Amino acid sequence: MIRIKFLLLIGFTTLMAIGTSAWSANAVNIYSARHYQSDDKLYAAFTKNTGIQVNRIEAADEALLERLRSEGNNSPADVLILVDAARLSRAASEGLFAPSDSDILRQRIPERMRSSKESQGYAWWGFSTRARIIVFNKQRFGDKPPSSYASLADARFKAAICTRSAAHPYMLSLIASQIEHRGESATLNWAKAVVANFARPPRGGDTDQIRASATGECGVSLTNTYYLARLMRSAKAEDQDVVRKIGFIWPDQDGHGTHVNVTGGGIVKHAKNRESAMRFLEFMAGDEAQQMLADGNNEWPAVSSVKINNPALDAMGPFKADKLPIATIGAKQSAAVRLVDQAGWR
Repeated sequence: MIRIKFLLLIGFTTLMAIGTSAWSANAVNIYSARHYQSDDKLYAAFTKNTGIQVNRIEAADEALLERLRSEGNNSPADVLILVDAARLSRAASEGLFAPSDSDILRQRIPERMRSSKESQGYAWWGFSTRARIIVFNKQRFGDKPPSSYASLADARFKAAICTRSAAHPYMLSLIASQIEHRGESATLNWAKAVVANFARPPRGGDTDQIRASATGECGVSLTNTYYLARLMRSAKAEDQDVVRKIGFIWPDQDGHGTHVNVTGGGIVKHAKNRESAMRFLEFMAGDEAQQMLADGNNEWPAVSSVKINNPALDAMGPFKADKLPIATIGAKQSAAVRLVDQAGWR
């Protein structure tokens, strides 16, 4: 198995320096924004089950998209895997995916976790999910934590809220879901009120927000569930100290439910190995791969019948998930970008 892995900060020039000679024609060639060592086992299992060699490049989403744009029909890529509705929607809107369809995928992957169907099939399919939750400092807000995304605009959270930049796709997807539920005008007013409640300008990733909530620098923050699960499963004393000091809630359990997002993938427009690519997508929807995908990054399988054994996710308990189709969230990305600019959420 050929594996070419890049740090997220490696630039496009370095990516383009890699030629296509290393890619076998009798294989499936994957560009993946997932960067977890646990995926090694997933690809090895696919090769064992099918005899198809897996070659892959792992890099940041935008670096992969830029590479595909530049390579055009000369790209060796057969499959593109991305980790957010915003990114999947962008790739689809730019025509980087080829339509794909199969009975296996339609039976296994829920309709709301696929792209909108075109005349010849679907651009992409969701394979694992995560939720965007609210974390809070127990000492400051343990008696009355926020219960919804809307409550982040409440005056009692003045100078308490921390988030990463709203320009990040994780935030854009959440805001896009709010636009779909509330409309642009109401969501803009909400976003402006959230910005007014910031404890500090947005910076860092989700884990940084959790840690800042534990120290009290922030009182309330937003994070994807897998970041909290990683801390919960960590053997480091400092991580366990963070977990003890914070609580979390599933937002909007009395309303639409908690926002969820996906890791998804599809066949690249100029794929040379389409049959192998389709077999890979169908493998990703199978029980074995679904368990590996979810366990490897503390996520949930897209296939609801697949069970996982994850102590952190089990400890978080059940929750009501927002049923908005992921493709609908993706379609609101442009509106979300305009809105965060207007709200000053940067």
